[in-house]
Amino acid sequence: MQLRELLNTIESDAVQGLTDRTITGLACDSRQVVEGAVFFALPGTRVDGRDYIADALAAGAGVVVTTSFDGLPPVADRCFVRVDNVRRTMAKVAAHYYGYPGQGIPVVGVTGTNGKTTVTYLVEAILKRAGYSPAVFGTVSYRLGDNLCYEATHTTPESLELMKTLAEFREQGADALVMEVSSHALDQHRVDGLTFDLAIFTNLTPEHLDYHAGQEEYFNSKCRLFRDLLGQGTAVINADDSYGIRLLESLPAAVTFGTTPSCDLHPRQVSVTRDGIRGVFTNKSQDVLIDSPMIGDFNVSNLLAAVAAAQQLGVSSDQIAAGISIAPQVPGRLERIDNRRGVLALVDYAHTGDALEQTLKTLSDIEHRRLYTVVGCGGDRDPGKRPLMAAAAVKYSDLAIFTSDNPRTEDPYVILEQIRKGALAAGGHELDLAEAGADNRGFVVVPDRRSAIDFAAGLAGDGDLLLVAGKGHEDYQILGTTKIHFDDREELKRALTEAGEAMSPGGQAYV
Repeated sequence: MQLRELLNTIESDAVQGLTDRTITGLACDSRQVVEGAVFFALPGTRVDGRDYIADALAAGAGVVVTTSFDGLPPVADRCFVRVDNVRRTMAKVAAHYYGYPGQGIPVVGVTGTNGKTTVTYLVEAILKRAGYSPAVFGTVSYRLGDNLCYEATHTTPESLELMKTLAEFREQGADALVMEVSSHALDQHRVDGLTFDLAIFTNLTPEHLDYHAGQEEYFNSKCRLFRDLLGQGTAVINADDSYGIRLLESLPAAVTFGTTPSCDLHPRQVSVTRDGIRGVFTNKSQDVLIDSPMIGDFNVSNLLAAVAAAQQLGVSSDQIAAGISIAPQVPGRLERIDNRRGVLALVDYAHTGDALEQTLKTLSDIEHRRLYTVVGCGGDRDPGKRPLMAAAAVKYSDLAIFTSDNPRTEDPYVILEQIRKGALAAGGHELDLAEAGADNRGFVVVPDRRSAIDFAAGLAGDGDLLLVAGKGHEDYQILGTTKIHFDDREELKRALTEAGEAMSPGGQAYV
């Protein structure tokens, strides 16, 4: 592609150097630059892409897109483009360079704090049943059918990766796009190369406040999907959520879903048990039979979101019902772990105060003997959610077992002490390990995650519920800057199998 063609897509305020050149690729990482590529010098919270312009030029970059010409290396045979927003420019250029792969197909975006992954899996299953071949981008993976699946680098990839991968999926037959759209992605313009036909809002609770300046800024970033990127498309909004109600004030034509009859789509009847969710969802013109193995009141909301979206895409009630009935288990979202001990053992990604509270509230309403919760909080992330997660755990659990998550570069024992203080402030009673084994109510601290899971599995028996929360589908643990293999699902299955053996809550291999 010729640079002059790309320049027509760029809102630049100055161009220096040679513009008569062929573009061979796009990169925002100087280590991925090839001869003749465009290098986008992205601003960042930790590093600044401008610091790597010299490296990109040395690697052969023919064009540099930046916010300032100050301090540029004296290279005469290259082109420098100055723009106001490098990320937004990169998204627009990527869309053009890869042939606008989002055009001509339904594009569905799902945003909100909780439920994004589950809703995308449900919509994917429904669209498949309706005869589509949807591409999906989300926290778990970027995929098309059963043959093309890539590990997700982010919930929403950078615009270069998004457009390149989507173009590949289109070549392989993708005829719809369903994607999770994170607040980071919206704030950083990663999806600005797309125009959405359908945008779903699930809910908003405190999260990512280590990145956003506050809850209001977090909400405003979500609003970009509906304000700037929806075009003439349809908004599908959770009217049970207070922020959803606020969003509706500026979207009078939006379709609403929720538990009350005033919503466009709502349950006419619904039953939530440990075996699944069954009932009838209705709007003004049609009913949809729901028979899903998912559990939890919050999954009723996720099902409503998926059904409302599918209806707006013109999918029939029978196809929607069939898609929901065959939807796969969403990895790490109340994922059941089979065992012979009569324990309903679950692994879930809940890693905020609200997500954990909603999960535990749902589980506490299901018939059980005792409810055990293993949970920790990640390091280098918003510390404000730690006492909230602790409070939710001690409120609903018969025994909460606090342990490490991904401590990253924080001291795991400092994190655990913050959790412990939050639990005590919420009225939790700290137990020693012997007291915990005597069916007392309260919480214990077992720093080693594997040992914490072993300890919980050794206590849980027939009729009990056991939740391991926080990491969900993740198959790693981050200690300092080192990533090691650790999968809660594997560990819980092993622990339940070995539960009859003698186990110690100590251990040094993991934290």
